[in-house]
Amino acid sequence: MVLMALGLSADAFAVSMSSGLLIKNIKLNKALKIALFFGGFQALMPLIGWAAGLTFRDFFEQFDHWIIFILLGFLGVKMIYEALQDEEEKKFNPLDPYTLLLLATATSLDALAAGLGLSVIKTPIILAVTAIGFITFSLCFIGVFIGHKFGSLFSQKVEILGGVILIFIGSKILLEHLMI
Repeated sequence: MVLMALGLSADAFAVSMSSGLLIKNIKLNKALKIALFFGGFQALMPLIGWAAGLTFRDFFEQFDHWIIFILLGFLGVKMIYEALQDEEEKKFNPLDPYTLLLLATATSLDALAAGLGLSVIKTPIILAVTAIGFITFSLCFIGVFIGHKFGSLFSQKVEILGGVILIFIGSKILLEHLMI
């Protein structure tokens, strides 16, 4: 269960680090907000997938990787574009609830698919979602601070790096699914 939770949380952890790169004045509540979004979605999605069972599994698996690729690609390009704009024109804010909603959804779609699988092997879902949510929350909380530390060391144009990370994660997921 722990290994599955670690695997599912990897993308959210990477995105949390890239979010930490962008936060200028880090505070505990900012890291908690990001960690709660990612941990909450990572816990909620397997529950939804488990409830759906096998009914939609084949349908969802046909295009989940494309959704992830498009969402993360869009956010990554937006982040890079805004990094190249004047300081006054920048709008990408990893703490914005809409942005967090998109990021948390994109990084938790694999957890939805995992929930479908958990229903097949009759895994106790409460234990699974608790482990997945807690581990993701913890890693993302730490990831925000790691990203912030890295961003303060290399403050010039870290938004570009964050955007590249998002595009890379989306592309990696797409390529993994297309190569199967």
